Amino acid sequence: MSAHRRIVLIAIAGALIISTSAPLVRLSGVSPATSALFRCAYAVPPMLLLAWAERRRLGPLPRRALLMSWAAGVVFALDLLFWHHAIEYVGAGLATVLGNLQVFIVAFAAWALFGERPSTPLMIGTPVVFAGVVLISGVFDSAAYGSAPGLGVLAGVATSLSYAAYLLLLKGGSDRAAGPLAHATVVATVAVALLSPLFGGAGFVPEWPAHGWLLLLALGPQVLGWSLITYSLPRQPAALTSLLLLVQPMSTVAVATLALGERPSVLQLAGCAVVVLGVLYGSRRSPSPRPAEAGRR
Repeated sequence: MSAHRRIVLIAIAGALIISTSAPLVRLSGVSPATSALFRCAYAVPPMLLLAWAERRRLGPLPRRALLMSWAAGVVFALDLLFWHHAIEYVGAGLATVLGNLQVFIVAFAAWALFGERPSTPLMIGTPVVFAGVVLISGVFDSAAYGSAPGLGVLAGVATSLSYAAYLLLLKGGSDRAAGPLAHATVVATVAVALLSPLFGGAGFVPEWPAHGWLLLLALGPQVLGWSLITYSLPRQPAALTSLLLLVQPMSTVAVATLALGERPSVLQLAGCAVVVLGVLYGSRRSPSPRPAEAGRR
C-alpha cells in the first residue's frame, strides 16, 4: 500500500470515528456547554500520556507549534460550544452537516491569506451549498426537524468558521499528532470552562449515566478520532483532508436516524444532499490546461 493511500485511509478512519460525536452528545442528555467541557476534560489524561511518549521520541515541540496549538485550542472551544448548541437546535445529523462547510471556508481563507485562488468548481459550488443550507434551516418548511432550525443554521455556520480555523492552525503548526492535539485539548478545556457562562453554563458535577456517554465521547472521537486526523493533516493538502471529512456528516445522519430516531423533513434531507453534492463538486480540481494551451494568455 502506498504512503498516500495509507494517509487517506487514516483520515477516513478518523472521520468515521468522530461521526459518532453528535449522537453521543445527544445520548448524554446534558447541556451543550457541559458536553463540550467534559469531552475535552476527560480526554486530557490520555492525550498528555500520548504527548509525553511522542516527546520522548522526538523532543519538545517548537515554539511556533506550541503557539499555534494553543490558538487552535481556543477556536476548538468555540467550535464545540457552537456545534453542541446546533445539535440541540436541529439534531445530531443536520448539525453535523452544517458544521462541515469548512471545505469552502478553508479554500477562501487560503485565497485571502496565501493568494491561492479558488478553483472554478469551488466558485460554482459555493452558492449551491448555501442553497442547501437554506433548505436545512426550515425557512420554507413547516415540517422542519429541530426545536429551532434557524438558530441551528446560525450555530452551524459559526461552527464551520471555527472548525476551519482549527484545521488550518493544526496543519500549520507541526507534523506531529499527539503533542499539538494535547496542547489544544488542554487549552480548549480551560477556554470552554471560561466561556461556558456565555453559552448557557456548564454543570461541573458528573452524573451517571450521562458522563459514561461523555467519557466514551472523549476516548473515542476526541482522543482516537482526532489523533488520526491530526496525524493526516500535515501529510496531505488541507482541501483533501476537508473533503475526506465529509464522510463524517453522512455517517452521522445515518447513525442519528437509526439510533436516535431523528426524522428530518424531506426538504431538510434534500438540503443535506445539496450541501454534500455542492461540496463534492466544489472540491474538484479544475482541469489542467493542455500542453498546447499552457502558454496562452
